[in-house]
Amino acid sequence: MTINQQPTATTGTPTPTQLTGPQRHAFWGSFGGWAMDGFSWTIPGLVLAPALTALLPASNIPVTPDNIGWHGQVSAAVFLLGWGCAFIWGPIADRFGRKPAMMASILMYGVFTALAGTATHLWEWNTFRFLAAVGVGGEWAMAGTLLSEVIPERVRARFGGLMHSAAYVGVLAISVIYLLAGPELGWRGMFFVGGLPALAVFLIRRTTPEPERWQEETSGRQERSFWQPVVEVLSPPYRARTVGNLLLLVVCVIGLWAGSTYVPTAVTALSQEAGYSHAATVRLASLSSMTVAAFTILGCFAVPRLAARMGRRGALASLFALMIVGIVGSYGWAYPHHSIALLFTFLPVLGLGGASFAVFTIWLPEQYPTRMRATAFAFTTTFSRWVAAGGTFLIGYGIHATGSLTLPLTLTAVVFVIGMLLVRLAPETRGTALPS
Repeated sequence: MTINQQPTATTGTPTPTQLTGPQRHAFWGSFGGWAMDGFSWTIPGLVLAPALTALLPASNIPVTPDNIGWHGQVSAAVFLLGWGCAFIWGPIADRFGRKPAMMASILMYGVFTALAGTATHLWEWNTFRFLAAVGVGGEWAMAGTLLSEVIPERVRARFGGLMHSAAYVGVLAISVIYLLAGPELGWRGMFFVGGLPALAVFLIRRTTPEPERWQEETSGRQERSFWQPVVEVLSPPYRARTVGNLLLLVVCVIGLWAGSTYVPTAVTALSQEAGYSHAATVRLASLSSMTVAAFTILGCFAVPRLAARMGRRGALASLFALMIVGIVGSYGWAYPHHSIALLFTFLPVLGLGGASFAVFTIWLPEQYPTRMRATAFAFTTTFSRWVAAGGTFLIGYGIHATGSLTLPLTLTAVVFVIGMLLVRLAPETRGTALPS
């Protein structure tokens, strides 16, 4: 039975939400890979302070809160630059298939995440993080493209939202590990743990099918230039929507790094000021990350219904509004008042707003045909990281200059105000089928 065929009478007629065996393999393979991405990208935020405390002296840099904040932001920007280079997976997937591109990306981020735990110097750590990011950046685009082409149209949006929640399931899982065994594992052990599940999922991916849409789209694939999909994505009639998607994703990325990624760092700083023990500080940092992740998962579950009711644009604008409330409440109010309890009050809002990325898992595939879908997905979701990297340097400079997280991170709420004004740059695709 092929993916698009209905089951025979012996297997029964599928319900509106039932998938065939190959479709289930595709979903769980995509879910697992994206979960391991969340697993990997969360580790640096959890162990940033101890990792830099160990690595800064080797670079003759004093270990101070300002230096940890600055070099932490530099490391985040390096990671974003690596993620930007992951656009290459798009043309690879459009030429050679979604499945081999996914398998290569997952192997890459698994190996280099683990190697980051062996670093003895800042340049080694940032190099491994850069290379891991090249793999991480390809995973979302590959998984989102494959799933949209394999899952039946009637439930495509629903399973897109479920799949995107996987990243935050990974965040939740690594936070639980850090909560239970962080002090014992140390920052190096956390990176080792972060690499192993990715390699396991690489083996599971062998059962994931290649979408029939891609297999049937053979018109001149080998005759076309490898870079032809990139040219088409940046040419009329697709250029305007590509630029619009790119700008909207820049807003999301700046919010991710400024908002949720710095939550453990903020909680760690407040815990240390309050005189908590190292073990208690680690556990509070883990709980903060878990709280954000848990509510982002709930947000991802809600995104398909929200997008169906309000449209793709309306859903994204609503989640941007939640990010404004969460950022201002967390960093503009709770943090300067040195209140851990108040900070935890706003973390659910920050988490729900972070589900904005799930809108793109549904929305991007609806805007481009099969021959360029992976390239468009990869281009917008990775190059947005390059643009956002400049923003992270500004945030890092602000933290260094002010000696606090408060003002630089609170000001990122302005980015979401701008984002709410930019949502019309991308077309509304509610009610349309995936283009051929």
